[in-house]
Amino acid sequence: MKIFDYTNKEQLLSEQKEIYLAAEEFPHIVIDDFLTPESIAAGLKEFPAIGNEGWIHYIHFNENKGGLNKIDLIPPSLRSIIDELNSPHFVKYLSQLTSIPNLIPDPSLEGGGLHQIKPGGFLNIHADFTAHPHHRMWRRRVNVLVYLNENWHEGFGGHLELWKKDMSRAFAKILPIYNRCVIFNTDRDSFHGHPTPLTCPENSTRKSIALYYFTEEKTAPIKIATNYRARPDDGIKSLFIYLDKKVLSLYNHVKGILGINDDFISKILKSLSIFSRKK
Repeated sequence: MKIFDYTNKEQLLSEQKEIYLAAEEFPHIVIDDFLTPESIAAGLKEFPAIGNEGWIHYIHFNENKGGLNKIDLIPPSLRSIIDELNSPHFVKYLSQLTSIPNLIPDPSLEGGGLHQIKPGGFLNIHADFTAHPHHRMWRRRVNVLVYLNENWHEGFGGHLELWKKDMSRAFAKILPIYNRCVIFNTDRDSFHGHPTPLTCPENSTRKSIALYYFTEEKTAPIKIATNYRARPDDGIKSLFIYLDKKVLSLYNHVKGILGINDDFISKILKSLSIFSRKK
């Protein structure tokens, strides 16, 4: 099954490259009908429930979402999509689009893979971590987000918000509709997120594939953990956003030293939750 129509996308590459590089604040682009209709339909059909085995639950002050990055637990259709988007052909296309040579996909899907958010979930505004925790010379450069939300309405929320570098306002709010892809540079001031809690129906979730791409540097990039930022009207929440960010920064440092991944802390939090319910 064809997953990505290179002939069609490469015909549009010159025009889309101009849009990408000239975008407001930081390079980015929104591309609809990103994957072939049959591949995105198969991926949605097999998208696993958030309670299934392997899901990491990111639940703290700055986010409430689930992630699945264990490739052997990702269903075949979705695994095929991920494999294609990590393939040399696609990475070459992505390098041409972004004008960043020698991009490297991440087969470990650190922080990426499948993402899913239940009603009430959110992700505060942030700039992403700058270096791979387990490859000290890898600098994070590009995000590719593909949405699998069929019949998604404006009122459901879940917009991906892109913010000005000075955090004065959102300059774009992108609805996460079916087969829409958002690609953007992950610089230290590429602020984005969806901070407003999701208001979709109880039987719905916000589903996406998140893939991150790196370059191998000659000198180790400065490691900065996910940098959450408060919005102008967040008030007292700003303090808790900052404190939570500091705790996560410490965790990210320890994770790199000990070679652990997010699944480790997810299991600890789940155990503490079970223990708490038994008391």
